[in-house]
Amino acid sequence: MVGAGVNRRPAAAVDVGSNSVRVKVVAADGRELARELEITRLGTAIDARGRFDEDALARTLDAVARFASVWRAHGVDAGDVRIAATSAVRDAADRDRFFAGVRVRTGVEAEVLTGDEEAATAYRGVLAGSDAPRPLAVLDIGGGSTELIVGDGDGGVAGAVSLQLGSVRLTERHLAGDPPTPAEVAAADAEIAQRLDELDLGLAGRGCAATDATTLVGVAGTVTTLAALAAGLERYVDGCVHDRRLEAGELRSWADRLTGMTTARIAASPVVQAGREDVIAAGARIAAAVVERYGFGALVVSEADILDGLALSALDRTEEAGT
Repeated sequence: MVGAGVNRRPAAAVDVGSNSVRVKVVAADGRELARELEITRLGTAIDARGRFDEDALARTLDAVARFASVWRAHGVDAGDVRIAATSAVRDAADRDRFFAGVRVRTGVEAEVLTGDEEAATAYRGVLAGSDAPRPLAVLDIGGGSTELIVGDGDGGVAGAVSLQLGSVRLTERHLAGDPPTPAEVAAADAEIAQRLDELDLGLAGRGCAATDATTLVGVAGTVTTLAALAAGLERYVDGCVHDRRLEAGELRSWADRLTGMTTARIAASPVVQAGREDVIAAGARIAAAVVERYGFGALVVSEADILDGLALSALDRTEEAGT
C-alpha cells in the first residue's frame, strides 16, 4: 500500500498494448479498487502496413470507453486518469486517430510512451509488488515490443532496452502455420537471437549487462499465462501465479510444446484467454531464449507490471496537482 499524502485523490491508469488493454483504479492510499483486461489486438498488421487495422482500432477504443465507466464508478475524474500506449501506437503512422478517439470517448488526453519510459514504468511496478532478490532484471514481453530492464540494486534502473520483438509481431512475421513448420520456428528463433544481440549492445552502451542481475522477473500476459499452464490451473484468478518460479527447463518445454500445438488446442485451455491462443507460442519462445542466453536458472513471475507503475504515477500526479 502507498502512503497517502493529504492531497492525493483516487486515480486510474490504462495500459494500451499491442495485444491487450487494461485498466487499474486505485484509492488515494494505493489500494486497488478495480482491475480489468480486454484483448483487442491493436497491433494487428501494424508491422506490415504501418497503420491501424480498422476493426482492431474500433475494438480498442470501445474497450477504453467501457473502462471509463469503471473509473467513473469509483469517483475518479478524467483529470486523474493516465492512459498510456506503447508499441502499436508508437509504430502507427495514423496514431492521431487513436488519440482523437480516446479524447472523444473519455475526455482524457492519451499519451504514447517511449521505449525507455515503458521500461522504467514497468520496473517501478515490479519493484512495488515483488520481493525477489535484488538486483533485478525485468523482462516485459508485449505484443509488439519486448523490454529488458536491468536494475542497480538500489531501486533505480541501470539500463534498459526496448526491442522491436513481441508475441504478435513475431507471429505475424514468421509463425504462420497452425502449428508452425520447423522452418518457420527456425526463422523465429533466428530473429529472437538477432534481437538479443541488439539487446546486448544496447545494454553495453549503458554500462551494464543482463547478467548483472541476480534475479530475472517476467511480467505481462505471456509470462503469467505460461505460469498458469505450468501450474496446471483450471482457471486464472488474480494473484494465483505471483512470485511463481518457472524453471529454465520447464519454460523451454512449454515453449516447444505450445509451438507444436494448433491454436484450437491451445484455446481449449481454461487459462489461455481468448485472443492469446495464436501468439502465446511466440511469446514463450522469447521468454525461454532470454532465460537460456543469460544463464538464469528460472524466471520469477510478477503480476505487478507496467499497469501498476502507471497507476502509481497517476497517484503522484494527483498529489502534485493538489499542492
